[in-house]
Amino acid sequence: GGRTSRVAGVPGDAITYYAATASGGVWKSTDGGMKWKAIFDDQPVASIGAVAVAPSDPNVIYVGSGEANPRGNVAAGNGIYKSTDGGKTWKASLTISENTGVTDVVFDPRNPDVLYAASYQRRRHAWTLIDGGPECTIHKSTDGGASWQKIESGLPAGQMGRIGLAIAPSIPDVLYAHVEAANKKGGIFRSTDRGTTWEKRNGYETTMMYYATIYTDPKNADRIYVMNFNIMVSDDAGTTLK
Repeated sequence: GGRTSRVAGVPGDAITYYAATASGGVWKSTDGGMKWKAIFDDQPVASIGAVAVAPSDPNVIYVGSGEANPRGNVAAGNGIYKSTDGGKTWKASLTISENTGVTDVVFDPRNPDVLYAASYQRRRHAWTLIDGGPECTIHKSTDGGASWQKIESGLPAGQMGRIGLAIAPSIPDVLYAHVEAANKKGGIFRSTDRGTTWEKRNGYETTMMYYATIYTDPKNADRIYVMNFNIMVSDDAGTTLK
């Protein structure tokens, strides 16, 4: 399976977990991680960058194909997949172009049909690296992934790169985005209106190729964690980090 790119648990279930792997599909454990079973082998893609379980319905699972870390040996994905029966069958939900995939997905815990996805335009060969472009942005769906709309108001003008997303479980109207952008316009952005508009809170950027992930405290919408060589924390909605 290569690198484990993301894991997800099931709210209220302490022993069921899903693991997304860089080149081995999706795995499921129902005994707290002692044993794992492959559940994505029938799909036409093996590289996975994200997996998420709907808090309101553990049978609804979303998988973002294509590893999120653009290493030299990374494999491509072909869109977002959704399962409504615990991972037995899947349907592609969002595809953009041959060079652009989705690196992060979050959804409103009040309604699993409301999703936010970050697209990342990239292509890596021995002779070139596409690392960002006009297809990098945030998408929103209100119908379970059947249709998507771009939401860009307040995000950096010009070309963006990789974007990490987080939604506040305590106040789901609040979202955070860790944005890579040209001309040092990236950083930590926050939305308080379900992603409609965004405000820049901090110009902090990391090595986004590896660390474009951001997390919100489950009980405090103003506390966020940002991954880097060190784990950074903010208690004022991203204005300051330590």
